[in-house]
Amino acid sequence: MRRFIVSVLLIIICFLLQTTVFKGIAFGGIVPNLLIILTASFGFMRGESTGLIIGFFCGFLADIFFGNVLGLNAMIYMYIGYANGKFHRIFYPDDIKLPLCLILFSDLAYGFLYYITLFLMRARFYIRYYFLHIILPEVVYTLLITLLLYPLILWLNKKLEDAEERSARKFV
Repeated sequence: MRRFIVSVLLIIICFLLQTTVFKGIAFGGIVPNLLIILTASFGFMRGESTGLIIGFFCGFLADIFFGNVLGLNAMIYMYIGYANGKFHRIFYPDDIKLPLCLILFSDLAYGFLYYITLFLMRARFYIRYYFLHIILPEVVYTLLITLLLYPLILWLNKKLEDAEERSARKFV
């Protein structure tokens, strides 16, 4: 129950930060994707099912407030959370290289999937422009914010795991 409450609070806080605080300090209209950081982090920290569920709720929240098509972001975030969950077996909390690489590829995948479904399908073939002016700056900005946000998510995950382990020992 504690993990559920913390997860919901993290989703809401990241969404609010992404849409308010970082909107005010956007570089060229580009905002870091905190929901991708959260989805990818939960995916490789907790596994495929948790990444899938967190991805769905992050994407659905983005769809409700900003989406052109209801369910598109939810589907993309779910795929990203599930794919990151595949790396749960090789996840080591002390190593930051794997999370940075996974978040980089997750944000790139999000940008390309979003481009394909909303622009390419409508015969807008400006992939180079979209990549250089939207996807690449967002990826760089997201990676910079990942260096600040990821240790906090990792610390919260460790605290929750310790609390779950203590409560499990009480019942044994």
